[in-house]
Amino acid sequence: MRRLTPEETDAARRRGALIVDTRTETQRREQGELPGALVIDRTVLEWRLDPLCDARIPEATDHDLEIVVVCRQGYSSSLAAQSLRAVGLWRATDMIGGVEAWQRAGLPLTSGPADVRR
Repeated sequence: MRRLTPEETDAARRRGALIVDTRTETQRREQGELPGALVIDRTVLEWRLDPLCDARIPEATDHDLEIVVVCRQGYSSSLAAQSLRAVGLWRATDMIGGVEAWQRAGLPLTSGPADVRR
């Protein structure tokens, strides 16, 4: 799996990739919200993004979706992206270094509100 830098993640967002933020509410409140990201709890990630699942979100239209998973530091997002690949979302990847790397790169964060999907 080729992981993306923060700058590549921002470019993916601008071209229409789904950016999925799995950070906790506390982490998002402390660090800020990623512009355009969908917030999906890690515990339901596969069900919400698998196009074959009845619990999917409307954006989960097919297995060809470009998905970039983001977490706080880039560790749990790698495992999440691999799990999405296991359910057939072959373009799923994650961002190296998480939101901490995004901040270091000087990319924008907002104060919200977040697009939280339960």
